[in-house]
Order: sequence, then structure tokens, then C-alpha cells
Amino acid sequence: MSDENREQGVELGELGTKLEEHDYPVSQDELLEAYGEEEVKMEEKTTTFRELLEPFNEDRYDSAAAVRQAIMTMVGDEAIGRKNYSDRTPPAPGEDRQDEGAPGQDGQREQESF
Repeated sequence: MSDENREQGVELGELGTKLEEHDYPVSQDELLEAYGEEEVKMEEKTTTFRELLEPFNEDRYDSAAAVRQAIMTMVGDEAIGRKNYSDRTPPAPGEDRQDEGAPGQDGQREQESF
């Protein structure tokens, strides 16, 4: 699969290519009718294009880039792999790291290191 259909933890797969080849401008309803059931994969979750785009409630899209931006706006934490992960230790000078979501905090599942 092409890297151009993967961005910020979101894998569009063939949907990315279809969106690039689609004629614009296009209404959200037309996009949902044509591609609503296409799968969008994130780090640990798969959803449909419809589930992501429908709540955005945009009347019209002028380009594939605008559709991709809407998708990126609508994905949540599902697209993030290990939250607050950084392979830089200790923090860089002036960097203020958040502790939220760090391993060992309540409500967080442990992740195995390899």
C-alpha cells in the first residue's frame, strides 16, 4: 500500500486513491453515497468513511485535500499509537512533557516494550 494513503496514523488505503481521482467540487452527501462504507484504519481501530465524515457536516468539498483535512480533524486518539511516547530521554531543554496517559496511571493499560 502506498505511503501517500497513510497520514498521521490514519490509513485510507484505496479510499485515498478514489478521493484523489474524484471530480470536485462535490457535496458531502455525494461522497458518503459513493464511499460511505469504505474502511479507514487507525492504529487499533477500523471505522467507515461515513462514521468519520458525517458528523463533520460540511456542505461541499473543493478538493481531495479538503476531504483529507476533514478526516484528520474527525479522528481522535484512535489514530495515535503509544500516547505521549518519545524516544528522547530526558526531555529536551525547554520541553514541558505532559504526564497524562503515561504508563502506570489510572485508566491506562500497560504497553509491552520490545
